[in-house]
Amino acid sequence: MTQIIKGFPSTSQNHYQLNVINLLRHAARSFGKQEIVAKKPLGEIRYTYREAYDRVKQLGNALKTIGAGVGDRIGVMDWNSHRHFETYFGIPGTGAVLLLLNIRLAPVDLIYVINHAETKFIFVDETLLPLIEAVAPSLTTVKGYVVMTDKPLSDIKSKLAPLHSYEELLSAEKSEIKWPVIDETSAYGACYTTGTTGKPKGVYYSHRDVYLHAMTIACNTEISNRDCFYQLVPMFHALGWGMPHATVLVGAKYVLPGMYNIADLGSLAKPLVDEKVTVSAGAPALFMPMLEYIKGLAEKPDLRGARFLSGASEPSLSLMKGYYSLTGAEIIHAYGATETTPLVTINRLKPWMEKEMSEEEKWDIKRKQGYAVVGLDLKVVDSLGNEVPRDGKSPGEILIRGPWITASYYNAPGSEVQFTDDGYWKSGDAGTIDEEGYIKITDRVKDLIKSGGEWISSVDMENEIMAHPAVLEAAVTGLAHPKWEERPVALVVPRKEHKDTITKEAIIKHLSAKFAKWQLPEAVLFVEAIPKTSVGKFNKKEIRAVHKDLYQK
Repeated sequence: MTQIIKGFPSTSQNHYQLNVINLLRHAARSFGKQEIVAKKPLGEIRYTYREAYDRVKQLGNALKTIGAGVGDRIGVMDWNSHRHFETYFGIPGTGAVLLLLNIRLAPVDLIYVINHAETKFIFVDETLLPLIEAVAPSLTTVKGYVVMTDKPLSDIKSKLAPLHSYEELLSAEKSEIKWPVIDETSAYGACYTTGTTGKPKGVYYSHRDVYLHAMTIACNTEISNRDCFYQLVPMFHALGWGMPHATVLVGAKYVLPGMYNIADLGSLAKPLVDEKVTVSAGAPALFMPMLEYIKGLAEKPDLRGARFLSGASEPSLSLMKGYYSLTGAEIIHAYGATETTPLVTINRLKPWMEKEMSEEEKWDIKRKQGYAVVGLDLKVVDSLGNEVPRDGKSPGEILIRGPWITASYYNAPGSEVQFTDDGYWKSGDAGTIDEEGYIKITDRVKDLIKSGGEWISSVDMENEIMAHPAVLEAAVTGLAHPKWEERPVALVVPRKEHKDTITKEAIIKHLSAKFAKWQLPEAVLFVEAIPKTSVGKFNKKEIRAVHKDLYQK
């Protein structure tokens, strides 16, 4: 580990702790009239930062009333709602730990996460009660449940016991509280990652981690109190990408979509215009169908100046160009993971690039994941642990360390292999780094396709297929091959108007302009949908399982 040298003592208030509750306290004090807008299936809720903070103080008092104490893990299973937002501050404000529960977890994994975290209470939205009721008999440490609903508790039919009402708990409490001063290295919250093999692994974020990350997000997105942020990222995933904290830190308007269905993009896209959204974040799996909806509108929304952070997987050029040409919005590529809170890199063009590069060169740069944000150490290493040349060509694994990068997984023996002796987390992502420090991910290390001793990037091939005008989505992965070890297979979702005309030959011809003949897939499968993980990434594990015998015949 790195040796820390103690220098000459400072005269600063080093004892002042970076507690996350102070972000909302600041927002209520300095931007008290700023709006929070929460969409609901029927109607919406509009209130201010000052009013939200009053409710958060009531929540803090209510947690004491029901018996939640410092260090207790409190599970929350909810959509992107105003109540979910309040738990982001009220639970950690008391010194308890906010445990975010993924609503898409399989029951066996949900049981594991809740028990592994030794969860004491669970807050759950009324619509999600069946998910918790199904696993409740297997939960060993839970002492009670809180239902998040507008209905009276007497109108809720549930087997959960004891069951409290969120709104009734708050209404019984005062909106005054003396928050404890928590050691900033204490856990603020936790997410369990399912991106690795085996059981879900717990990442416990400190107050210091979340506070510093919020400042970094605000700096790199250039968000301010004149912006309106739209919380598309599920709040159960990697702390909503840190956007709730960054938005509160700067006092921007905050819009929550509530429970949304990707099949109902009208209601999801409407707030972009109605609320004058200027900043958002999400995965291409969400931005792409929203773009398709916008394409069908007679009058396109004017989103000039809007910045949409895109993560989870690489946004295609067609997606980035589509938003820019139709709406004026800029898709900004960012990269991170649950283990990194998550921001690691962001892709912004540097001033000299704006002057020196052609438009196509600029678009090519924007395909990359970007450069590391200040505060983090990042390197790309080969199989022996040596740094690869910064030439944008030499591949290796991306390693990261810094104040908001996890140093270990909670109570997960055997996971130590994902960390180096000098404190780097091994991301499992394969990529390159160029002379300007821009990272380009070529694949997950486990997803790289090795064919005849040579490597093929599935990510680059996917994005090239999606550049075809007849293609909506495409996923590429490697399948076992009796002669070449592995060969790529492409799953392609055609656009509706090209469903009956697109051919394998057209895809192969399109790929031939960028890929060598030996790299081209023998199989191109046209499908209605591509399986995805809970965070919107292509589920290549499932694709490989379904099509594992394709090249064995």
